[in-house]
Amino acid sequence: MCGFAGFLQTGSIVAAEAMAVTARRMADTLSHRGPDDAGTWADPAAGIALGHRRLSIIDLSPEGHQPMASPSGRYVIAYNGEVYNFESLRRELDREGFRWRGHSDTEVMLAAFEKWGVVGALERFNGMFAFALWDRAERMLHLARDRMGEKPLYYGWAGNTLLFGSELKALRAHPAWASRISRDALAAYLRYNYVPAPYSIYEGISKLPAAHYLSISAARAGDPQPYWSLRTVAESGHADPIDRSDADAIEELDTLLRDAVRIRTVADVPVGVFLSGGIDSSTVVALMQAQAAGPVKSFSIGFAEAEYNEAQHAKAVATHLGTDHTELYVTPEEAMSVIPSLPDTYDEPFADSSQVPTVLVSKLARSKVTVTLSGDGGDELFCGYTRYFLGRRVWNTIGRVPRPVRTFAGRALTSLSPNSWNTVVGNVARVVPSARAITGHRLHKLAEVLGVPSADIMYQGLVSHWSEPESIVHASREPRTAVMDPEQWADLNDFTARMMYLDALTYLPDDILVKVDRASMSVSLEARVPLLDHRVVEYAWRLPLTMKLRNDQGKWLLRQVLYRYVPKHLIERPKMGFGVPIDHWLRGPLRGWAEDLLNEKKLEAGGHFQVAAIREKWAEHLSGARNWQYWLWDILMFQAWLDLQSTSSASR
Repeated sequence: MCGFAGFLQTGSIVAAEAMAVTARRMADTLSHRGPDDAGTWADPAAGIALGHRRLSIIDLSPEGHQPMASPSGRYVIAYNGEVYNFESLRRELDREGFRWRGHSDTEVMLAAFEKWGVVGALERFNGMFAFALWDRAERMLHLARDRMGEKPLYYGWAGNTLLFGSELKALRAHPAWASRISRDALAAYLRYNYVPAPYSIYEGISKLPAAHYLSISAARAGDPQPYWSLRTVAESGHADPIDRSDADAIEELDTLLRDAVRIRTVADVPVGVFLSGGIDSSTVVALMQAQAAGPVKSFSIGFAEAEYNEAQHAKAVATHLGTDHTELYVTPEEAMSVIPSLPDTYDEPFADSSQVPTVLVSKLARSKVTVTLSGDGGDELFCGYTRYFLGRRVWNTIGRVPRPVRTFAGRALTSLSPNSWNTVVGNVARVVPSARAITGHRLHKLAEVLGVPSADIMYQGLVSHWSEPESIVHASREPRTAVMDPEQWADLNDFTARMMYLDALTYLPDDILVKVDRASMSVSLEARVPLLDHRVVEYAWRLPLTMKLRNDQGKWLLRQVLYRYVPKHLIERPKMGFGVPIDHWLRGPLRGWAEDLLNEKKLEAGGHFQVAAIREKWAEHLSGARNWQYWLWDILMFQAWLDLQSTSSASR
């Protein structure tokens, strides 16, 4: 795991030393991603410079140093991530006569480019990665990103100079940087709580989409091209699902997941695993422990607030499996102490409040290991989110009801505040425990979408925070994203399948994986995600929906695999989010911090927002009339990020 940055400039030739200094300055902003080594490489005649920061995971020797050249010298790479099947690729390349200096996966990647070309090699890689590859023969720069978008890659032009890197801060370190905040991207951010790819918060700067590569020369710049397609995988799997008995499907998934976990434990440094106690992380831990020679190191964060705490469940799973478990109960003060660092950690406005415990558990794990496995991806692949089955059930019920009646029902739901609904649901849950999954916030969210004309528009509402962000961001035009553009939707005739596809295409890479990557890398920890092995993704999409959603319960098949290793009673309980009580904190200990950022004069001076609408929500939240935590957190994280950028610019 590493960080890289670089630039490709046209026009006048700059001395190699000066180019290397600039590349080093860019890469050094990423020292948290790579504290173990640093390197630069430049070709003044071609106008290309690469900078790299290394977190040594495989081949700790100098032979793993980057930027690295291929055996023939044709290719030079700066690379972030891991190619997990590098050992099998290496054996295949051995037969072609390749010789090796060390045993890093970087060397194998370069040999693969020599043998199969860029696209041919990408199609063979099983991993998480982003890289910049310079072809000295063709004078062509290739930027590429892994299939599911685990590793980040930004790029964009500053005049005649193409800038690229693992994080935006590296691009800002180049002297040609001059980009402005994109109000259009800001509007999209308010809708989703993240800036969706291919956009970034800056005008003219893009995120390379997952599973794409981009080839650029001084003479021409192409468009990103796919080398793998989630849409094709989803459509073909849904159209022609596999015909398996339950027993055979359980065995196949078990075997596939075991191998996905196994290859992600290969490292020359200590490896651990995050354990929340939920289905996904428990499955990863169980399969990791089943193949380990001794107790694996597992890590959990706990909170005093019962509605946010899964630590006791994680501990029970860890005890059953026999892991070397470390848990840390965090006080509200310790959790809130993370918040001032979030704008720098995420480097772009990002408002998923579960970023707080993710940073905390990453810090905990880094105290004992350098690599950790994570259970992300199971919800999107195996039908885990509440909206998949609740949304399906709701639409099947209300879709037949005339819209005026549904609209009236929505108004009725909002006649009680979310807190009042929570009290009602709490009383019901004493008799029907599964009712705990229903919250006042979710009921109000449901009320917002009851009057919509179609199931797909209902989904759009369910994944939106600010439903009309153009009315909040001055002079903005919300960009067309995959969620809102039917032309980008897979051809799937099932509403639940469409929701899962869109989440895997958008929410997973732009929220969940961003959250894990930035949190883990902020403490120089590599996080690997076995459930997103592309073989698992392709298999999951070939499964009929009945093997994912059965008896109104998601992840049916994944649960059956887990039950082979962990007793059912340790797992079966209502789904909990990995969050913190932001709603309460904003009315209490965070109130002063929030009030400063939401100050009317400060908001007006920034010039980005319609201030009255924000202040109205803030007042309602403080009074307890409504819980606007998600909407307000969007604004707060942007304002805190904006303050950081202003401070950084002033210090240059």
